[in-house]
Amino acid sequence: MKKIKITLLALIALTLTNCSDDFLDKVQPDTINTGNYPKTEAELITMVNGAYQPLQWPKLYNMRMWTTDIFAGNSIVGAGGGDDGIETTQLSNFVTSTDNQGVLDLWRGPWPGILSSNIVLKTAPSLNINSDIKNRCMGEAYFLRSHYYFVLVRFFGDVPLVTEPQDVNGDLYPSRAPKSDIYNLIISDLEKAISLLPAKESYGSIDKGRASKGAAIGALAKVYLTLGNWQKVVDLTTQLESMGYTLNTDYSDNFNVNTENSNESLFEVQYASDGNYDFWGNQNQASWASTFMGPRGSNFVGGGWGWNQPTQEFVNSYEAGDNRKAKSIFYDGCPQYDGKTYTSSYSLTGYNVRKFLVPLSAFPSYNNSPLNFPVMRYSEVLLMKAEALNELGQTSLAAVPLNTVRARAGLAPVSGLSQSAFRDKVLHERRMELAFEGQRWFDLVRVNNGQYGLDFLHSIGKTNATNKHLLLPVPQIERDRNPNLSQNPGY
Repeated sequence: MKKIKITLLALIALTLTNCSDDFLDKVQPDTINTGNYPKTEAELITMVNGAYQPLQWPKLYNMRMWTTDIFAGNSIVGAGGGDDGIETTQLSNFVTSTDNQGVLDLWRGPWPGILSSNIVLKTAPSLNINSDIKNRCMGEAYFLRSHYYFVLVRFFGDVPLVTEPQDVNGDLYPSRAPKSDIYNLIISDLEKAISLLPAKESYGSIDKGRASKGAAIGALAKVYLTLGNWQKVVDLTTQLESMGYTLNTDYSDNFNVNTENSNESLFEVQYASDGNYDFWGNQNQASWASTFMGPRGSNFVGGGWGWNQPTQEFVNSYEAGDNRKAKSIFYDGCPQYDGKTYTSSYSLTGYNVRKFLVPLSAFPSYNNSPLNFPVMRYSEVLLMKAEALNELGQTSLAAVPLNTVRARAGLAPVSGLSQSAFRDKVLHERRMELAFEGQRWFDLVRVNNGQYGLDFLHSIGKTNATNKHLLLPVPQIERDRNPNLSQNPGY
């Protein structure tokens, strides 16, 4: 991470015995025998730092989370053709099998973070250390555990509920708990995190990027948005409005290495600005987004492998005058990038993602791409409030936060819409504002119990998407290792 960094090897040395550094591909993460717990303040902080690191891995935000926009219909894989990205192509065509590598990554990605969080929460209360540090570390662990479970429950539904560090004397083969129990844990964890975490502005430069009270409040609002508890969403987002968060004047500042962790940022995955990391190494301090998404053959960025190419339907969805278009994607006639002209021949669709790129002139090696990845921004807080107010029948009030987001995009305010028309408008706004940030899929599957998503997918030609595809399959390799894991219907 940019300020709070820990390598995978350091984490293993502290927490695990008799495991190699590629244990994630060999051992189910929740069956690892943990023998060494933190005993000092420094070790506790190191363990908390390690709980952040899975966010950086390609199993989550360094790849798989943003590729969900591909199977949500915003884009295609693109890439180098052939079998390049075949697992994501299968997901986007809704022919996913139980041995899909992308699904396996999404299942395995959160568990090491849950393990580290559980160790912190088990250990911290008994340590005789500074109370502020202890409370902060516990707050971070509650926040991170809730986040990892929020990822799992939205992709897979029922998942094992593990709240203690696993060892040889514990239940190493847990069955799946009902998703209602998972959500209860997530809500409880976030409520505790809110009570324990400091405000974002209280962190010094060395701790910039840690979870804060505002991040936990925003995360809880998003959980309630997913569950359809509209009044809770309004209450929490209103609380956030008084905490000093603002929109950046320029939308593109949310994706600029010089303006990271800004007043619009509630939480973002941190990547290193000091370079000298192995792109494929276990540290995962270099962001993959620029390297993967850069236009293929363009020499715009280090790497430039042409993944995540926006579809024509997505591009057509921009309203006239929306200034986010030129800041989010490349198209014929778009503004130059780093003094270079884009041509549609770089892409199979004629378009590439722009918002996550780091120019070659600034960072010539793909090993050194330092751009953070946004998990939640204040613009989403405003859109959550707008959606919730509308669902409560307060459509005229709902227009205020929606129009705040639209104004930055250079769009005229909306007014006089029916509740149904406003619902469509705010979901459209979420799609354009949060494009390629790994948010669209979750909107598709949460609204109207997923029927919104199925209707949309069918409208763009993905007619074989069915109710079973609203959840991913439990990977068969995990079921082979744990016979107590059931499968999702239809797989």
